[in-house]
Amino acid sequence: MTTFKDNSLLLIILSFAAVYIIWGSTYLFIAFTVESLPPFILSTIRFTLASLLLFGLTAVLKKYQTITKKQFINAAFAGILFLGFGTSGVAWALQFVDSGFTALVISGQPLIVVLMMWAINQKRPATQSFGGIFLGMFGMYLLVSQKELVAAPEQWKGIIAIFFCMIAWGFGSIFVSKSDMPKPQIANNAIQMMSGGIVLFFFSLLFENSFSFDFTAVPSIAWFALSYLIVFGAAVAFSAFNYLLTQVSPEKVATSTYVNPIIALTLGWYFRDELVTPQSILAVCVMFTGVFFINSTPEQSKNLLRKLKRVGRRRV
Repeated sequence: MTTFKDNSLLLIILSFAAVYIIWGSTYLFIAFTVESLPPFILSTIRFTLASLLLFGLTAVLKKYQTITKKQFINAAFAGILFLGFGTSGVAWALQFVDSGFTALVISGQPLIVVLMMWAINQKRPATQSFGGIFLGMFGMYLLVSQKELVAAPEQWKGIIAIFFCMIAWGFGSIFVSKSDMPKPQIANNAIQMMSGGIVLFFFSLLFENSFSFDFTAVPSIAWFALSYLIVFGAAVAFSAFNYLLTQVSPEKVATSTYVNPIIALTLGWYFRDELVTPQSILAVCVMFTGVFFINSTPEQSKNLLRKLKRVGRRRV
């Protein structure tokens, strides 16, 4: 007989699978879609329709609560940062750089957040975080210094755009952590997606002349990829993420930082023949170690160092 506890465990497992696999796969699906749809038009459709899905889900679940003017403005501003500039900028960059490579660069996001908190809040990082910052910067250098992957000026345009996106996400994360946001989270996400979609609509008008774009020329695979991004990449994955935050520790949820790039790199290599170099793998290992030191407690970092020393002794 299935118990409530069994159902909860199954939901947690499925939610982790969604956060790991779906979010990791979105890089591939965006890369497929921007081959036919301009990135700002793509992002406008994606986040506007996803917001309508979440608003509908909020009504069905009867999760709506009174939202103050301040909460609405805070959510709208966060949506502009996260989606209007952050995620849509990544879609723009994927016109020039590989999906797996993009995911690897973005895996350094915790490094950006730590540095921004230091600059904005005058909050000095923990001593162990300095080691993580150094490793993260060194890993990033190993990644972007590869002439096999980054040679053309357009590729550098994509990388610079990704870094600006990471800054937008970092600033948005710091802003949200200090601000009064709407409750419940699903309504908050819906407002963020709607505000991001509105801003992106004007971006599409300014930079892509969306009214004259021929939507009938878009192939069916691009519409399929866009549907996946709307339903799974936005609505399902965000819901799974928020559910996990209520069921397990934030540290366990944050393991997506390590898994998403690996999923993206593997899918990009398999479906798009994207190049995976030994230096990229080394860069991943160095960056992930740095991210671990930034996110972990001093005791967790000491345990990792002890394990590495044991491995080193065995090899000797």
